[in-house]
Amino acid sequence: MSESLDVVLRLVRAQAALVRRFDARLGGLHGVSLSDFTLLLRLGQAPGGRMRRVDLAEALGLTASGVTRGLAPLERIGLVTREPDARDARVAYASLTATGRRRLREMLGTAEETATELLAGPAWGKEDVAVFSDLLSRLGGTGPSGR
Repeated sequence: MSESLDVVLRLVRAQAALVRRFDARLGGLHGVSLSDFTLLLRLGQAPGGRMRRVDLAEALGLTASGVTRGLAPLERIGLVTREPDARDARVAYASLTATGRRRLREMLGTAEETATELLAGPAWGKEDVAVFSDLLSRLGGTGPSGR
């Protein structure tokens, strides 16, 4: 096996481990998955806490149907609502509710704590985290804000 393939496969396994860790923390404390959290976070960063569904899909690297499937349970529990466009009936916005904004702030604290635990201690210096961030960016790994 080539070194490149080995690195990619290790990255895939690391990503799966990170998802499990975040899913466990976010699910246990807030009843949401990492996927739910990233969707809510992206909405929370949008002007007015709302985005067209197609723009949300593009920002998250998902299909329109993937966003619709992701939003449905968040709508059912009152974190997100669907808003029609007053000028174009074909356009729908996903918008954070007041409850969604409050819960997102709580989730963000949990996610920050989890990330700090994962990338702290003697194994991860501040410079290591910065280098890792740059390397992930080279692979197209932008965060929810597009950075």
